[in-house]
Amino acid sequence: MSSDLVIYESKERIALITINRPEKMNALSNALVAALRDAFIRFRDSDDQCAVLTSSGDKAFSVGADIKDPPSDPDLWECMPGVGVVIDKPVVAAIAGYCVGGAYCLVQFCDIAVAAENADFFYPEAQMGFCGGLIASTAARLPHKIAMEFMLTGKHFDAQRAYEVGMVNKVVPTGQQVEAAMDYARILANSAPLVVGMIKRFVRDTVTAKGPSELHAMARADLLAIRRSEDQQEGGAAFREKRKPVFKGR
Repeated sequence: MSSDLVIYESKERIALITINRPEKMNALSNALVAALRDAFIRFRDSDDQCAVLTSSGDKAFSVGADIKDPPSDPDLWECMPGVGVVIDKPVVAAIAGYCVGGAYCLVQFCDIAVAAENADFFYPEAQMGFCGGLIASTAARLPHKIAMEFMLTGKHFDAQRAYEVGMVNKVVPTGQQVEAAMDYARILANSAPLVVGMIKRFVRDTVTAKGPSELHAMARADLLAIRRSEDQQEGGAAFREKRKPVFKGR
């Protein structure tokens, strides 16, 4: 299955999810965020056991939110794995080129990350005057002073620096990042899914601290799931028709 903005391919019980807007440096627009959210939902509900998240081209993994069409409905958090879409299966990021702002949040919510040698990570929101707050979770995933440097100064972290401070697991020649991510994915796809899922839940739910925006987003995800559910529509229809509702739990 593919759309204009996100491509979903399944092979060897691995989902390859590709952000596909290279002409705009894979900027995260409203439509792209919705397509990426739907791709993660498809992965969650599929027989695929691991996903690789990457993007088209080697120039930019993503330059973050599209400032001409900033995500608002759906909001950016809705496409974040483990936040907007809670997934007990592992996600591996494969990054090349620029990885900016909200795009770095995508990477930090993945379980493993591989960077091409040309990867360039930076978070310029403090210098631009806006922020959605999800980035605060970086301080739970990196050493405190490293996280603060990255979040507050807008300084660029190249692939080697990102590896040294723990942002990524591996650095490979540009063009080889997807195959290197697939190497991890094959191991994970052939591992015991109950064990992998348990470890993910334990780490996500009891070990890793969450920032206020992340907690708010997770609560909103639950509320939106009810608002968009068939049961809510059935409840409204039953009230109008003066009959007993038939709920199906979906």
